[in-house]
Amino acid sequence: MTDPLHALDSETVADLIRRVAAAEILPRFRNLKDGETRQKSPGDFVTIADESAELALTPELLRILPGSVVVGEEATAKNPDVMRALADPAPVWVVDPIDGTGNFASGQEGFVSMLALIQADDVLASWIYHPVSGEMTMARKGAGVTIDGRRIDPFAAPPREAQGVLAYGQRGAPGIAQMVDRRRGAVTQVKSSRAAGIDYVRMAKGEIDFTFFSGIMPWDHAPGAMIVRELGGQIGYIRADGLYRPSQALSAAGILSANSRDVWRDVHDRLFRDD
Repeated sequence: MTDPLHALDSETVADLIRRVAAAEILPRFRNLKDGETRQKSPGDFVTIADESAELALTPELLRILPGSVVVGEEATAKNPDVMRALADPAPVWVVDPIDGTGNFASGQEGFVSMLALIQADDVLASWIYHPVSGEMTMARKGAGVTIDGRRIDPFAAPPREAQGVLAYGQRGAPGIAQMVDRRRGAVTQVKSSRAAGIDYVRMAKGEIDFTFFSGIMPWDHAPGAMIVRELGGQIGYIRADGLYRPSQALSAAGILSANSRDVWRDVHDRLFRDD
């Protein structure tokens, strides 16, 4: 199997994300017109900026890596069969044009653009870009994580009790949100950013130690999974084997990440010990 990373320049992909954000996302920030925001499902927003950015990214990604395919959040909303490509041998770009669309639509800065490169259900590289600040987080299998070009040190034991984000609601398997809500007092929480990509970058910076999300779509978590793994943490589904495979998202119950295996197991036991 050919390694798609061999000839891939991460900065070329990063520049593409920046250009598309400048052309399709930032001009619409705090400038959306009537009818340019809708809900795909209760609480799941999409705007014209999401759709335009994904349409702009798709052909350029296919040009950068010939033979690859694109699994975009908005394209998948129209045709769920697109997800089947995640376990195939061809390289797959997973695209979340705006993660934190609710924040974007309400004029708040807590949104990012995210990409991940996957092959045969394995995450190989990822990019998380904050269009407002210009901060770019990149991760590459075996090469670590950088934020604005600065290499991030591997996770270390926090000088405090582990604290993290519990993001649960209408998305996810039946009963998961109710279970977490009943047991949330068993862990130390901090406020979610309402954008998974931002919370994964917060973990890379040492601000939080774990995240739990009831929603598990690959465009929300594959980029963060690359960061967590490269820094020595663990990410996995709660009702599986504690591992992360993007193609299993349609059947998974929830996704937990932590800055160490010990923290992952401890949080998992506190929230789901009787599950």
